[in-house]
Amino acid sequence: MAERHSPVTPSAASWYYSEDFVSEPAGLSDARDRAREIGVAAIGPGAGAYLRFLAALLDAKAVVEVGTGTGVSAVWLLAGMNPEGVLTSVDVEAEHQRQARETFAAAGVPLSRTRLITGRALDVLPRLADASYDIVFIDGEKTEYDALLDQALRLLRPGGVVVFDNSLWHDQVADPAHRDPQTVALRDVGNRVREDERLVSTLLPVSDGLLVAVVR
Repeated sequence: MAERHSPVTPSAASWYYSEDFVSEPAGLSDARDRAREIGVAAIGPGAGAYLRFLAALLDAKAVVEVGTGTGVSAVWLLAGMNPEGVLTSVDVEAEHQRQARETFAAAGVPLSRTRLITGRALDVLPRLADASYDIVFIDGEKTEYDALLDQALRLLRPGGVVVFDNSLWHDQVADPAHRDPQTVALRDVGNRVREDERLVSTLLPVSDGLLVAVVR
């Protein structure tokens, strides 16, 4: 029987090195500054780089994002998507989307490549077409993640991928002592994704954690 080895825990230096391994697209430094000013947590560079990689791997032509923020994650996704692809981004705050448009302009993103919809995700997503999207990226209200998974499974084509941001939630998800509603919701959706036989999933410890699952 093969010997089982314990995983090596990366040092802080290795974590920061991996987070900054890929340079961010143009304009994102200012977008991060604006995100902090309006109280939005922009996705980390390591998670953004993975989103770009995933979009390129799938040659994604249609992507849905829940949580526009100031446009940081959208720019990462668009950088990897098919040049003709369109990203649909939903946010309940119109001001966030105004800020995102500034980010897109600074990054040189053509207007035709984004569709911004202001509204609550659980009101907007049911209006989108079934089995029409390559990626659904969810970075919205954590207590809605379970319901948003239902919508993602309907929206994704076979072979499409759902991604949940903040799946480690500041190291709280792994600690059962944390029982606040957001942490519990993130823990529950992780368990649900892992156990769903329609999905092949993994949990990546980049930035604040990405839960990723492909539809069989």
